[in-house]
Amino acid sequence: MEEARLIVVLVSLPDADKACSLARDLVEKRLAACANVLEGVRSFYRWKGEICQDPEVLLLIKTRQESLESLVQRVRSVHPYELPEILALDVSGGLAEYMNWVREETS
Repeated sequence: MEEARLIVVLVSLPDADKACSLARDLVEKRLAACANVLEGVRSFYRWKGEICQDPEVLLLIKTRQESLESLVQRVRSVHPYELPEILALDVSGGLAEYMNWVREETS
């Protein structure tokens, strides 16, 4: 049987409280094995015709590809932004024991 593909999902949030709350929620629901909260992010983007600059907090979420749809639904249901950043990146390799742990924790 083929091993589950792993992904890292990036989600930006407006503050650490919201990021920590979402990180805990995703791990509790086994939609993520781990979520790192990275404070001090400054985002530049165009929104509704204007260039914006805002402080944000970035979540790095480790999970399985097959969990992505449920994870996206959960993030969208609690996220404060009209259009949340949710980007999934394929994991091409890593420490086998860690990758197995991610699979186990998201099963």
